[in-house]
Amino acid sequence: MSDSSAAAEPVLLSEPSDVPWPAGGIVRAVRRRADLSQRELARWAGVHHATIGRIEAGRMVPSIVLLRRIIAVAGCRLAVVDEFGRVLKPMRDWQDTRNGAERRYPSHLDTILDPELGEWWADIYGLARPPETFYRNREVRDAMRRRSQWEVRVAQNRHLPPPSWPPRGVL
Repeated sequence: MSDSSAAAEPVLLSEPSDVPWPAGGIVRAVRRRADLSQRELARWAGVHHATIGRIEAGRMVPSIVLLRRIIAVAGCRLAVVDEFGRVLKPMRDWQDTRNGAERRYPSHLDTILDPELGEWWADIYGLARPPETFYRNREVRDAMRRRSQWEVRVAQNRHLPPPSWPPRGVL
C-alpha cells in the first residue's frame, strides 16, 4: 500500500466495546486542564469533594448532567462522535411536526410535511392524509437518502451514476 492511499483511509477513534467508559480519566484531565485540586473542582462544580474523588477512583460513574457540570469548569463540553471523529449533532424538536396525539414521530423516520398523494403509507387504504407523515418502508427511505445525498454533493459525485430510483421491487 502506498503512502498516499494510507493517508486517505479514515482512522478509527473508538476503543473496543469491552473497555469501560473512562469517566475518571476525563475528570482527571479536566482537573489538570483547569489546574484545580479535587476540592477546588468540587467547589466550582457545586458538588462534594468526595464525589470527585469517587469518580476519579472509578467507584462512581457520574450522570451525564453531573459530568457536564464538572467538565464545564474547564470550559469543555460533551460531544458524541462516531468512530471516525465526526460530531453527531442533536436533532431539533420541531413543535409543528407532531402527530394528532401531540407525540413526536419516530426519530429514525424522515418527516414529510404536507404530503402529496402516494407519499403517505396509508394512502393505499384510502385514509385521510394528515398534515405531516413519514415513509415507513426502510428501503424507500434509504434510497431517497442516497439519491438526495448524491444530488446535494454534485461536485463530488459528478463522475458517478445516480442511485437508482425507484428502488427495485418497491414501487
